[in-house]
Amino acid sequence: MNQQEQLSVFDMFKIGVGPSSSHTLGPWRAAHLFLQAIEKHGSMSTVKSVSIELYGSLAKTGRGHGTDIALQLGLCGFDPVTFDVNAITSTILAIQQQQQLLLNGTKSISFNPEKDIVFHFSESLPFHPNALTASALFEDGSTIHETYYSIGGGFVVQDGAHADANSAFNSPKFKYSIDKASELLAYCDQQQLSISEIVIQNEICLKKEAEVRTDVLKIWNVMTACIYRGCHAKGELPGGLRVTRRAEAMNSKLTGDQRYNDFEEWTDVIRSGGDHFKYTLDWVSCFALAVNEENASFGRVVTAPTNGAAGVIPAVLLYYVLFCGTPPHRAKSKESAEDHIIRFLLTASEIGSIFKKGATISAAMGGCQAEIGVSSAMAAGALTELLGGTPRQVLMAAEIAMEHHLGLTCDPIKGLVQIPCIERNTMGAIKAITAAQLALNSDPTKAKVSLDDVVRTMWNTALDMNHKFKETAEGGLATEVPISLSEC
Repeated sequence: MNQQEQLSVFDMFKIGVGPSSSHTLGPWRAAHLFLQAIEKHGSMSTVKSVSIELYGSLAKTGRGHGTDIALQLGLCGFDPVTFDVNAITSTILAIQQQQQLLLNGTKSISFNPEKDIVFHFSESLPFHPNALTASALFEDGSTIHETYYSIGGGFVVQDGAHADANSAFNSPKFKYSIDKASELLAYCDQQQLSISEIVIQNEICLKKEAEVRTDVLKIWNVMTACIYRGCHAKGELPGGLRVTRRAEAMNSKLTGDQRYNDFEEWTDVIRSGGDHFKYTLDWVSCFALAVNEENASFGRVVTAPTNGAAGVIPAVLLYYVLFCGTPPHRAKSKESAEDHIIRFLLTASEIGSIFKKGATISAAMGGCQAEIGVSSAMAAGALTELLGGTPRQVLMAAEIAMEHHLGLTCDPIKGLVQIPCIERNTMGAIKAITAAQLALNSDPTKAKVSLDDVVRTMWNTALDMNHKFKETAEGGLATEVPISLSEC
């Protein structure tokens, strides 16, 4: 919960690697911050050894979420946005076999992942359940120790800092300062602008509008590439649960013997099947499954606002493009079609930022309501704007979606972002569409619960929720399903 934090669309949507924004992307970014700390202390060439200690949820579900893998890749200086995900296994295997790590790509140090990454399963630090302390020993005998908190959605806070080091917190001030939905609505009323129009006015305080458009479309391109890969990948997911991928089988069943060569041709095939309810429902589920199966496989995904909930927003936006709007490659005006995609993601990001500021987007703090619940609210509001809803109806849709995720626990079996996480993305997507339709057919002035009300309720529910249901794999399905949890 961090009011007065300035969040850009590019803070809420980050390109990275699965399976977890808080347990994979966050620690990866924390390792980068530690490399900077090393440089400030002295020279990278004088480092003798590095070790990392994990606490709380990072320790309890860290192995299942790939925290140790992310830390090693981060210490090597690799960028989660561009690193070849197909090289993850070979890179980690080489570190294990050679007991060597190339720190920041320049200094070779002895490194044994089994000893130099320590999991404190029974210890937590006070600020946040996702904590790690990184230490470095230099050749002159000096040491440095830095503690970082991965607070959800790939955001990282250094101990003693007030905000994520890479967010827009210290950037030029936004035109419209927004912490609450009521403030957002007031700006919309005063300026007679939609929510996406308010957001773009803030974004151009940071970069030119053309850059904003280009970079938002890059995010969408990563999302669609992820959906397409996931719909065409067979096999089992890693981690030992032997979960079979389902998106490919669903795609094959739905497309039949129709042929296509790329994403555009594939979407033409999908649209040719019509838009009746069951067909549309199957595709929305397939899109969401595809993203989160890729996420579970250390694939390239976009935090939306987290990795565990990464499938909801792409599924709902592709639903709009294919069944409600016009695909860019088929539109009379490509720019007009792209406008819809940009408006969707801008609106969704603002709703997500309100939840982050007023509550949390970390499952380790608030359970799965903070991930699937928030992503569903984001998607519901964004879809409502594209379908012609007023700003009040947009916020009403977001409220409805979250209201019916309140109290949802995070109980990943074996600490993996697979069961129940993958299926929950399908539920979040369908609820978002339903919430949008309800809001569009309602008078928001007669609503009894506001979005700000539900944000406060979600936060209070998070505070009251037992720690067993906050991404620890110590309660719920994680303990009721008879599977060994050796790391816990």
